[in-house]
Amino acid sequence: MKSPLLENERFVQIAAPLFVGVVFLLLWEAVVRATGTPVYILPGPVDIGKAFVEDWRVLFHSLLMTLKVTLMAFAISVVLGTAASLLFVQSRWIEVSLFPYAVLMQVTPIVAIAPLIIIWVDDTTWALTVCAVIIAIFPIISNTTLGLRSVDPNLLSMFRMYRTGRLQQLIRLRIPSALPYFFGGMRISTGLALIGAVVAEFVAGTGGTQAGLAYLILQSGYNLDIPRMFAALGLITLTGITLFALMVWLSDRVLRNWHESALKVEQ
Repeated sequence: MKSPLLENERFVQIAAPLFVGVVFLLLWEAVVRATGTPVYILPGPVDIGKAFVEDWRVLFHSLLMTLKVTLMAFAISVVLGTAASLLFVQSRWIEVSLFPYAVLMQVTPIVAIAPLIIIWVDDTTWALTVCAVIIAIFPIISNTTLGLRSVDPNLLSMFRMYRTGRLQQLIRLRIPSALPYFFGGMRISTGLALIGAVVAEFVAGTGGTQAGLAYLILQSGYNLDIPRMFAALGLITLTGITLFALMVWLSDRVLRNWHESALKVEQ
């Protein structure tokens, strides 16, 4: 039987941020109307909502392009990042030799190397995806590697006492221990994949059928269509929140019945 306290806690977790958001939008609209701020400087939520409705088709098409690059980059980051982590955990020498290059990818400004990637990769979509992967892969590598290393020493000693092989230790001990870290990395990586896709679109300046939300923001700024610019920004924000929420949901579904980080104690 579910505890009423837990149900109320879930309600508060949803209602409190929504309440703050509604109050913020109301204050924003009130300040814009009271000061008579022109739409081309700062539109109110009502003007942004009108732009969202009127330009829905353009916004939705651009959203699909940005979301396509984001999801491709995220999937590639998960596969490559997990493979790299599994390689690192096999030997300290391998980790020490290769991990600094993963850090190097993380600290290199994507705006500095994106023009080169766009030149080297003929297909625009794949060029944007490569840029996003460079940003999004590091949390998967670092968190998963940390999780694979963070096993209970007593359990590891027991596995070794029974002379289990590396593969059995990996499957039965290290991977289950690393799952919370892995999902934590995925939550971070989804946002970074979206950021990477948007930044790469800004640098590439792709238009036409390849236009994403970033290009739409640039185009709207040039045309002083500020409400549509804010509508595109709002879509990017909502997309990031949705992706993060999906990762939280997935993590909860996988870990809720057995891992202490996801168990909910009923009171």
